[in-house]
Amino acid sequence: MEATSVRFGIPALAILLAGLLVCGVAHAEARLGTEARLRVRRIVSAAIGVVLYLGVIAAVALTGVLARVELLPPPFVLLALSALGVALAVALSPVGARLARGLPLWALIGFQAFRFPLELLMHRAANDGLMPSVMSWNGYNFDIVSGVSALLLGGVLLFRTVPRWLVVTWNSLGSVLLAVIAAVAIAASPVFRAFGDDQINLWVTRFPYTWMAVMVAAALFGHVLLARRLRVDRSW
Repeated sequence: MEATSVRFGIPALAILLAGLLVCGVAHAEARLGTEARLRVRRIVSAAIGVVLYLGVIAAVALTGVLARVELLPPPFVLLALSALGVALAVALSPVGARLARGLPLWALIGFQAFRFPLELLMHRAANDGLMPSVMSWNGYNFDIVSGVSALLLGGVLLFRTVPRWLVVTWNSLGSVLLAVIAAVAIAASPVFRAFGDDQINLWVTRFPYTWMAVMVAAALFGHVLLARRLRVDRSW
């Protein structure tokens, strides 16, 4: 049985992340001194983009095609890869460059704190039998460390600077933990069934849980932005 917290918490987090991106664009453009008319145009473009991004993923899930696991390659794998591809493309684009330069360091790191409540929701989903337990911290998912540490490190950066090596290490560790859970999710798919038939990752084929792809994409997006910031800013 699906817990209310999970059913509404997952889409709420996805919508929150979309809103944070739009707010991030607005804040970055203001800090960079972008001319007002161009700033508004970029904010509106970002808002339209995230609405389309969420809408397309939801629409595809609601058609039921993602549940066609007998198709090769499985549609939900293609969707996940597409979502990650879009996130990576935007993070490496001029839009990503402006966000990396325009947002304060604490925001680039603190943004990843969403992974803390997400892991709580995933743990509940696993306990309810909705999600394979191997994808929770009872299995091979330790991404809650990324969420909690982002909250702590981002909070510290609000008031003081920290050694550069600490930020580099944090970003590297968070990226590794993200890669681990992504690999577990793929290994648990109906294609590989690496953890047995009782640990099949099918919940992401259903809406609103399809928006889990948005969470992974957002985490990847954040790590790439921070890496870009570290590459150009060597002032500390």
